[in-house]
Order: sequence, then C-alpha cells, then structure tokens
Amino acid sequence: MHQFLFGTLPYIALSILLIGSVARYERDPYTWKSSSSQLLRRKQLILGSVLFHLGVLIIFFGHLFGLLLPVSLYDALGVGHGLKQGLAAIGGGVAGVMAIVGGVMLAHRRFSDPRVRATSSGADNAIILILIAQLGLGLATVPLSLAHMDGHEMVNLMNWANGIITFDGEAASQIEHTAMVFKAHIVLGLIIFILFPFTRLVHMLSAPVRYMWRPGYQVVRTRKGRA
Repeated sequence: MHQFLFGTLPYIALSILLIGSVARYERDPYTWKSSSSQLLRRKQLILGSVLFHLGVLIIFFGHLFGLLLPVSLYDALGVGHGLKQGLAAIGGGVAGVMAIVGGVMLAHRRFSDPRVRATSSGADNAIILILIAQLGLGLATVPLSLAHMDGHEMVNLMNWANGIITFDGEAASQIEHTAMVFKAHIVLGLIIFILFPFTRLVHMLSAPVRYMWRPGYQVVRTRKGRA
C-alpha cells in the first residue's frame, strides 16, 4: 500500500490532472471559469479571497521550489538543511494561516448565504472543504518540523519528490518512515490533483498572459440613433 500511495498514485494523479484538464478545455471550454458570485454577495468575498489566494500562491511556490529543486543545489549554495526546514515551516505556517482564514471565510459565505449556496455546485462545495482540510494538515506539520530542526525530514521529502519526477522506482522508500501527518498531507494533495480537472480549480491555469501585449485601448460602440 505504501508503494502504491507514494510510488504509483503520484503518476496516476498527474496523468489525470494533465489529460483531464486538456479534455475539459477541448470539450467544455465555457465551463473553464471560477463562476464568481460577487454580484450575489460582496461581503466576506474580497478579504477572504485575497487572504486565501495569496496564502495558497505562497504555499504553491514554496512547495514547488522547496521540494522539486535537488538537495545538492541547496548544499552547493551553502543552505543548511535545518535552516531550510525552519524557513519552510515558518513561511509555510504564516501563509497557511492566511489561506485557512480566507478559506473559512469563503466557505462560511458559500454555505450561509442562500443565494450563493443555490448557485454553487456540489463540486464547488466539496473542493473548498477539501482545500481547508489540506491547509489544516499542512499547518499540523509545522510543530513537528520545528521540533526536529536537523532537516532530515525535509531532505527525505525532497528526495521523494525528486525521485517521482525522475521516475525513480524506489522513490517511495524515501518517506517510508516519515511521520503520518506528512503522508496524509501528500495523499490528500494527490487527491486534489485528481479532482483538479473536474472542479473550478482549473481557472488556476488561465493566467491572463495575453493582457501584457493587448492594445491599450478598448473600442466601445454606441447604440444606433444615439450620440
């Protein structure tokens, strides 16, 4: 089971994320949106959305560079394993608190307002709760990381992530003795990857890059018969 969860499931999750996202964009491009409910209720949306998205972005890039860069690169730069683990725990903890506070605000708004609730799909409701649970698991790893500042746990997680992207069949063995809360955090993250193409999370891939070179003006036509 350990080999399946941490050696096989990552490839299943990444395949579903990639193929499912492409298929959804090709088959149902008009569903590729976040379906904003700002017009229904503005209260709690702005603050909750800013806290949630900013926190998640910090966490995402922290995981991206913290796990996927080789351990040897940090060694070459003279960054100690304990220092890296401490920075990751503190920075991730602050961002996690921001994200979970914003997420709870958005979830309360979604479930407490009848109009917002009526326009929300089951997938919308489920994914916000799953994301809050994932943020909670991430925060639960912070005390454990700060209690063991030798960096050993961080190195194991980095070796596992690097093993997955390099198709190392022994990658799962790197975290065989890792604390259960880290393993639960990884498994729920992989489940989110699987759900990604079927929820509003796909809007994360819609970065407005083309806005950087669009014309600086907008053509507006008046109705016929009016100035």
